[in-house]
Amino acid sequence: MVGRFKVGNIYLIAACAVLGGGLFGFDISSMSAIIIIQQYRCYFNQGPNYTYGECSGPEADVQGGITASMPGGSWVGALCSGILTDWLGRKTAIQVGAVIWCIGCILVAASQNIPMLIVGRFVNGVCVGICSAQVPVYISELAPPSKRGRFVGAQQWAITWGIAIMFYISYGCSYIDSTAAFRLPWGLQAIPAIILFFGMIFLPESPRWLAHKDRWEECHEVLTLVHGKGNPNSPIVQKELEDIKNVCEFERQNADVTYLELLKPNMINRTHVGVFTQIWSQLTGMNVMMYYITYVFTMAGLDDNLLLSSSIQYIINVAMTVPALIWVDKWGRRPTLLIGAALMATWLFANAGILADWGEYAGPNGVDNVREASWRVTGAASKGIIACSYLFVASFAVTWGPVSWIYPPELYPLRVRGKAVALATSSNWIFNFALGYFVPPAFVNIQWRVYIIFAVFCVAMFVHVFFMYPETSGKILEEVEDIFTNTRPGSIPYVGTPAWKTRSGRDFTFRLEQGLIDTEKGEQSPGASHHENTTKE
Repeated sequence: MVGRFKVGNIYLIAACAVLGGGLFGFDISSMSAIIIIQQYRCYFNQGPNYTYGECSGPEADVQGGITASMPGGSWVGALCSGILTDWLGRKTAIQVGAVIWCIGCILVAASQNIPMLIVGRFVNGVCVGICSAQVPVYISELAPPSKRGRFVGAQQWAITWGIAIMFYISYGCSYIDSTAAFRLPWGLQAIPAIILFFGMIFLPESPRWLAHKDRWEECHEVLTLVHGKGNPNSPIVQKELEDIKNVCEFERQNADVTYLELLKPNMINRTHVGVFTQIWSQLTGMNVMMYYITYVFTMAGLDDNLLLSSSIQYIINVAMTVPALIWVDKWGRRPTLLIGAALMATWLFANAGILADWGEYAGPNGVDNVREASWRVTGAASKGIIACSYLFVASFAVTWGPVSWIYPPELYPLRVRGKAVALATSSNWIFNFALGYFVPPAFVNIQWRVYIIFAVFCVAMFVHVFFMYPETSGKILEEVEDIFTNTRPGSIPYVGTPAWKTRSGRDFTFRLEQGLIDTEKGEQSPGASHHENTTKE
C-alpha cells in the first residue's frame, strides 16, 4: 500500500528516478576522457609502439567496437524492458537495471583485456537500456500534465550532470601513473546506481501500471499522494482517475499486447514517430561531440589542457538544458524540435566548411599519434571549429536533448506504452551502437565529411518533424489518443489530426490542476476566467 511510502513530492520522485539517466552520462564521459590518456592506450595497445607514453592504443575499428558495446547492450536492455516493466512494474524494472549496472561496473573496472572490457560495457549497457526506456515512462505516468515535459526532461539533465561529473573525475584520475587512472573512474560509476536502487524503495509505483493490474485502491492512493496533496477528492485526482478507468475499460478487450500491436494500421503512425524521435536524436551527430570530442579538439590544435578544454562543452550541456526544463511545456514539442534541427544543421555545415577550406590532412598517424584525428586545422579556423562545436552542444541541449526523452511516452495508449517506449528507446541504442562504431574509422577515412553527413540528417529531421510530429504538450496522456484517432473532416486516415494543426493543451490542464474546472459537470468553477479547451481542434 502507498502508506508505506514516504515520498509524494513529484520533484523528489523525479530527482531520484532520473539517476537512471545519469548512469548513461557517466559512461559517455568516462570513455570520452579515458580514450586519449596513455595509461589506457598502453594497457589496451594494439599498435607497434609499446614504450610507455608513446602507445597508439586500440585500432580505430576496435576502439569503435569498445565504445559501441555499451549501446549494443542498451539495445538489448531496452527491448527486454518492455516485457520486464509490464511484468514487475516501472519501479521494480528500474531497480533491476541498477543491480545490472553494478555488475557491469565490477567487470569493467577489473578488465584484463579488450574482450573483458567489451563484455563489461555490454552489461552496463543492458542497465542503461532498461532505465532509459522506463524512467521516462515512470515519470510521465506520475507527473502532472502541464509540467510533464519538465520532469521527464530532467532525465536529460541528469545525463548532462553525469557526463560533467564523471569527466572531471576521469580528468583528475588521468594524473594517476598506473591502470588506476581508468579503473578508478569505472568503479566509481557504481555509486549512483546504488543510490538509485535504495532511493526507489521509497517511491510510489506508477498509478497507471497499478490500474492496468486492477489495483485500483493503490492507484487512487498514489494519485492522491502525488497530485492531490492528501485530498482524494481533488479535481485533478478525480479527472485522472476517471480517464484512467475509461481507458482501462476499453483496453480490457485487448488482453495480451505484443510488439506486433505497434505495427497495426491504427498504431503504425505513432510508432514510427516515437521510433524516429530517438533515431534522429542520435543522427544529430551529438555522439561525435560527446564520445569523441577529444579527437575533434586534437584536430583543432588543443594540445595543452585538452581534457580541460573539452570539458567546457559538458558545462554548456548542463547549463543549456535548464531553460528547456523550465519552459519546454510553454514552448511545446514541435517548435523546440524544429528550431533545434535548424540550428544544429547550421553549426555542422559551418564546421564542415571550415575544415574543408582551412584544414589539411595530418598524415597516417594523425595529430599527436591519435590516428582518428586525421585532419589538422590551426589559427583562427581552429577557434571557429571550437566555437561551432560549443554552439552545436548548446543547441542540442536546449532542444532535442530533453525532448527526445519527453516525447515518446506521450504518444501511446496505456496498454502498449511500456513496450512502445521500449521499442523507441531500443532504436536510439542501436543507432548509438552504429555511430559509436562508425565515427572513429570515419574520421580516419572520410575526415571532415563526417560533419556533412550529420548536417544532412538534421535537415531531413526538420522536414520530418514539420509534417509528422503532432503537438502533445500540456495534454493528459489519455487526451493524446484523440490526436491519432480523430476521424473528423480534414483528418488523415490512420494518422488523425495533421501534425501542423495541433496545438498545446496546457491552458485546459493548468485550470484543471488549479481546481478551476468542475470535473463532474465539465464546467468552470465560479470565478474562473473563460478559456477555450485547447485540446480540441
